[in-house]
Amino acid sequence: MKSTVYLETTIPSFYYETRTDAEFVAMRNWTRQWWNERKDNYNCFISIAVMDELENGNHPKKEEKILLLTGTEYLEINDEIEEIVEVYIANYLMPEDVVGDALHLAIASFHKMDYLLTWNCNHLANANKKKHIRRINERLRLSTPEIITPLEVMED
Repeated sequence: MKSTVYLETTIPSFYYETRTDAEFVAMRNWTRQWWNERKDNYNCFISIAVMDELENGNHPKKEEKILLLTGTEYLEINDEIEEIVEVYIANYLMPEDVVGDALHLAIASFHKMDYLLTWNCNHLANANKKKHIRRINERLRLSTPEIITPLEVMED
């Protein structure tokens, strides 16, 4: 059985990254490599939160990012998930001004995803936060997905 992966918004964003700094080019290349060589080894999911983030704002390659996710299955967002977000913020797991990060984590945790794939290393794929995330999710009786970057998945 394939592992499940929740694709956070930074994944399609970095697939079409246009910045030319070496770090961004590397992240784009690792994202494309994972997408083209490894994605089919997983059952991939997104949420309407991902699509909302991609559809809002003015950013390069917006349509391409949205089209990249065509056919990807959606996970629902319900009242319970919204309550989980509130707990994350109340427990300083995520800052209030980045509710989207808390929402992505809540969706992946609630739906028992094996992985949350992201390039957000400030609030999600951050070794200093993982223990706190696990502790809060244990209190909520939620599973905690492995929060990883495409580079980490390429190393398996």
